[in-house]
Amino acid sequence: MILMGVVGAGKTTVGSLLAQKLGWHFADADDFHSAANVEKIRCGIPLDDSDRAPWLAALRDAILHWNAEGQNAVLACSALKRKYRDALRTDGVRFVYLKGDYELIEQRLHARAGHFASDSILKSQFEDLEQPADAITVEVNQTPDAIVSEIIDRLKSSAVEYPDSAQK
Repeated sequence: MILMGVVGAGKTTVGSLLAQKLGWHFADADDFHSAANVEKIRCGIPLDDSDRAPWLAALRDAILHWNAEGQNAVLACSALKRKYRDALRTDGVRFVYLKGDYELIEQRLHARAGHFASDSILKSQFEDLEQPADAITVEVNQTPDAIVSEIIDRLKSSAVEYPDSAQK
């Protein structure tokens, strides 16, 4: 499962909590960025497609590895454009879009510390965002626990089966 959205949408917070509740592996796509990409982001320079290509390839390799190992995973990843999501799409991958308006996300970014991305790239991420038509969409104007509960409820009510280790 890929939790997607702009910087500050709560992908890491919600993703780690969701993975814990499901008994799945959690990974943050930020950890797959090259040092050069991290430095660009830290300086407020938006990444372009050539910056993202090796990052997306590494993410796809990780997804294929998890699938081959039979390991369920929650991946926190911006996946802003459809072509990025298509590059990550393999058997069994579901997208969950953490949706929030600009003002809410901007407030969150101003309140957080310790992440290399800042609100300086928020504008470019909203410009790049192509909202998915084929994802479970969850509004982020609620607590992380409520978001996780909604995601689990929506997964249970969807036609797609998913293994839930927490139910065993």
